[in-house]
Amino acid sequence: MAVIRRADVSWKGDLPTGQGTLHATSSDAFSGLPITWASRTEGSNGRTSPEELLAAAHASCFAMAFSNELARAGTPPETVDVTCEVTFDRIDGKWTVAGSNLTVRARVPGIDAEKFNALANQAKDNCPISRALKNNVTLTVQAQLESSVTAG
Repeated sequence: MAVIRRADVSWKGDLPTGQGTLHATSSDAFSGLPITWASRTEGSNGRTSPEELLAAAHASCFAMAFSNELARAGTPPETVDVTCEVTFDRIDGKWTVAGSNLTVRARVPGIDAEKFNALANQAKDNCPISRALKNNVTLTVQAQLESSVTAG
């Protein structure tokens, strides 16, 4: 059975000067996170960005997948610490997520470096967020135009 998660954004204004807020509707884990174009392309200044959220998703997904791979190999980890850096850059004149780089540190009794690296690569290739990034994803949009109120 499919699981659906939902987030909602309310945006006001144009792209360069507008701003929005993000809410994790499914979980209520966060609400009112501020987002702006500048937080994507300049300094974050206390605001988040889709790329930071993607980095959080990829890091947490990889940590779970890697922990699972280690346990399935008979070497469950004591700790797994993951950092993910998502690069947002202009490619052919268009802003693009150019890369997602994972760094992992883990304490895993009874494993050698070769097996550890092989399992890390396996988790990188097979965690759901990695698969979404490297394969085609079905995208949909439901658009509803609301009338703006004009002072008059």
